[in-house]
Amino acid sequence: MEWQPDEQGLQQVLQLLKDSQSPDTATQRAVQEKLEQLNQFPDFNNYLIFVLTSLKSEDEPTRSLSGLILKNNVKAHYQNFPPLVADFIKRECLNNIGDPSPLIRATIGILITTIASKGELQTWPELLPQLCNLLNSEDYNTCEGSFGALQKICEDSSELLDSDALNRPLNIMIPKFLQFFKHCSPKIRSHAIACVNQFISSRAQALMDHIDTFIESLFALAGDEDCEVRKNVCRALVMLLEVRIDRLIPHSTYMLQHENVSLEACEFWLTLAEQPVCKEALSGHLVQLIPILVNGMKYSEIDIILLKGDVEEEDDTVPDSEQDIKPRFHKSRTVTLQHEGGEGEEGEDHDDDDDDDDTLSDWNLRKCSAAALDVLANVFRDELLPHLLPLLKGLLFHPDWVVKESGILVLGAIAEGCMQGMVPYLPELMPHLIQCLCDKKALVRSIACWTLSRYAHWVVSQPPDSHLKPLMTELLKRILDGNKRVQEAACSAFATLEEEACTELVPYLSFILDTLVFAFGKYQHKNLLILYDAIGTLADSVGHHLNQPEYIEKLMPPLIAKWNELKDEDKDLFPLLECLSSVATALQSGFLPYCEPVYQRCVTLVQKTLAQAMLSLLVFDLNSLSLTSPQMYSQQPDQYEAPDKDFMIVALDLLSGLAEGLGGHVDQLVSRSNIMTLLFQCMQDTMPEVRQSSFALLGDLTKACFPHSIILLMLSIGTNLNPEFISVCNNATWAIGEICMQMGVEMQPYVSLVLNQLVEIINRPNTPKTLLENTAITIGRLGYVCPQEVAPMLQQFIRPWCTSLRNIRDNEEKDSAFRGICMMIGVNPGGVVQDFIFFCDAVASWVSPKDDLRDMFYKILHGFKDQVGEENWQQFSEQFPPQLKERLSACYGV
Repeated sequence: MEWQPDEQGLQQVLQLLKDSQSPDTATQRAVQEKLEQLNQFPDFNNYLIFVLTSLKSEDEPTRSLSGLILKNNVKAHYQNFPPLVADFIKRECLNNIGDPSPLIRATIGILITTIASKGELQTWPELLPQLCNLLNSEDYNTCEGSFGALQKICEDSSELLDSDALNRPLNIMIPKFLQFFKHCSPKIRSHAIACVNQFISSRAQALMDHIDTFIESLFALAGDEDCEVRKNVCRALVMLLEVRIDRLIPHSTYMLQHENVSLEACEFWLTLAEQPVCKEALSGHLVQLIPILVNGMKYSEIDIILLKGDVEEEDDTVPDSEQDIKPRFHKSRTVTLQHEGGEGEEGEDHDDDDDDDDTLSDWNLRKCSAAALDVLANVFRDELLPHLLPLLKGLLFHPDWVVKESGILVLGAIAEGCMQGMVPYLPELMPHLIQCLCDKKALVRSIACWTLSRYAHWVVSQPPDSHLKPLMTELLKRILDGNKRVQEAACSAFATLEEEACTELVPYLSFILDTLVFAFGKYQHKNLLILYDAIGTLADSVGHHLNQPEYIEKLMPPLIAKWNELKDEDKDLFPLLECLSSVATALQSGFLPYCEPVYQRCVTLVQKTLAQAMLSLLVFDLNSLSLTSPQMYSQQPDQYEAPDKDFMIVALDLLSGLAEGLGGHVDQLVSRSNIMTLLFQCMQDTMPEVRQSSFALLGDLTKACFPHSIILLMLSIGTNLNPEFISVCNNATWAIGEICMQMGVEMQPYVSLVLNQLVEIINRPNTPKTLLENTAITIGRLGYVCPQEVAPMLQQFIRPWCTSLRNIRDNEEKDSAFRGICMMIGVNPGGVVQDFIFFCDAVASWVSPKDDLRDMFYKILHGFKDQVGEENWQQFSEQFPPQLKERLSACYGV
């Protein structure tokens, strides 16, 4: 006998389903309790499937809800369903997969997939054959419902479908799916492609056997009138680039005919442009592709409406709505060394890889086309220009502002890849671009800011009066523009210019500061945050040149006013603290009048965050033990959630900036506060970014005013020499080196806590350059203060030590590390013998070592030469590259 519901029970279930749609919290709670009670009765699930599949008199939302509750029960308790109940549910699902309602079909499909995912594909052998068979139904609903269920099964169980456990049903399914690529219904075509797409990345053999048919069918659908079909076609093509690009290339000319169909087609080209074979694959097609991409970079009409691009109103007095302001994430401080020819590797990011369409949907045809052109420019370099330059001239001087704007974007997109080829045209283009900063259309002014920032490096390489001065003058005017979008673009562009120009800006500091300070009073919330970044970058770029009374008087009052205005819980403190950190480092002693309240507030922020973290942990522990939570937590749970540790991280980084800027002056502030105790707690924190900033601060405090609770600190450092957390490990390593230089021979008891780990790190493959360099410096410094303890391990690290430090500029850190290595060679000369050529190369990397260090090098080189004899030395030095040979001969006479 087929199961039939009891009328009273059915009414009870229907009432429950109605109640569960109520917005009332008390009703919802009652529904939950009732559900738990009813789940004790196995045939409750029969009622649920009956409502879903058979009770056509009920409204669709109620029937669908019944199915979703059943799906949750299957997820949670399926193994406890009696076989009769499970079989009834399965049978009902397959019999009703063609329900006239799309919502009910989709719900049954989800239910089938959930049952299949509970390990039931093996024990439900009729499922796949029956679903595949139902695809042939002349009833559209049955075909679509079956395909919907199959698509979900393919997504959830792709590996199983291609396994011996099920006798590889994919061998039958793939050819079946391919037949439906030509179906008259776009929904069915879309399902069929989506099903096959699940097996591309895994290179399923059943698909590889039909790969040519698959690709031909995809290209035949590239211009399909249905958006969802095109999307799935493009997803397939993008995945095939990774898997069978050899099969795709012959078809790529065909794809060009559909290039401007949509964003998805553009994404195909963007992904192809990022493949290693791109150059070979695309060389013949640039002549067709470039105009299509360039055309895609124009604002669409809808973009212009959304951006109010045609309404030239000033909006800088309109307050920002809070949802326009993206959350900011503070990037914890990483200590890097300076290299030959430039600063440390870590640079600021001013969003300069992005034209400024923030208010649009995140990804659109314009952005995708610009990104594809950017990537192609980096692949083809100047070979791209013959295809582009004829177009560019027509665009940049076009009377229609929309076309002109797209030309300026094109010029910015190719800046990185085609810089060399563009150099001859820049003297003529630069004045035109600078003039575009005054265009009456705000969108032209803002894109001109971005594009000019992409050429900042070239601008700075020319005589200052030719381009830097006019560009800076106009950009500063745009910082005070009446349009907020232009203000934002100008501020970001100016920050990029500051980084490139560095001390070239010193003659104009007064003018720059007047503008930035005036902007303080003018800017709304969002741009104020970007202004902090521009001020911080200025301080980083000009350094101690900012330490002049007239500059301090201009800059500090508005910054301190904002600082006093913001509450401790306000996230706007992040960019302001970052900015102040750079300003404190640059102003050095000039920051002294402001240091005490700033220092105290940072310590308070660290203390508050640590206290909140302790409290939230306590509450969590109590709750997880199922005890009654503390009264204050239950009354004010919001106040006792896990704290935002970014406040603590930014405060630690600002304290680092103070220590670096104030040097010895920070000693009295440290001695009057409990910062060392707090710092020790921060070093134990579970969050790597907190530990990273803690060790940066420890190193800076060590340099400025040597701390005293050294044993506790060394123990903390030892446990953080874990290269899994690169930045934490980097800063901890650097801090050890700084502590060595303060402690001298008293470092001896602590060498064993850290040496083995440091040697392990320097020998690890693929360790980032910054960490390798800091590790080498610190091993050298350990050897400098405790040569007897470190020298026995010399042979284990000398080669990577030398190669890590050969590109570092001459400076104090390098000096102390090389003294250490020389002293270790004195204790254990045998440790360097096998790798002596690397030592010679590292010595030659010095431009002008101090006289006593030069003597140390001289003695070691001549000692080695005397030891092996003239003839052996000649043979040995024959291996040297000519440059190294000349340098050692000229500087050290060997």
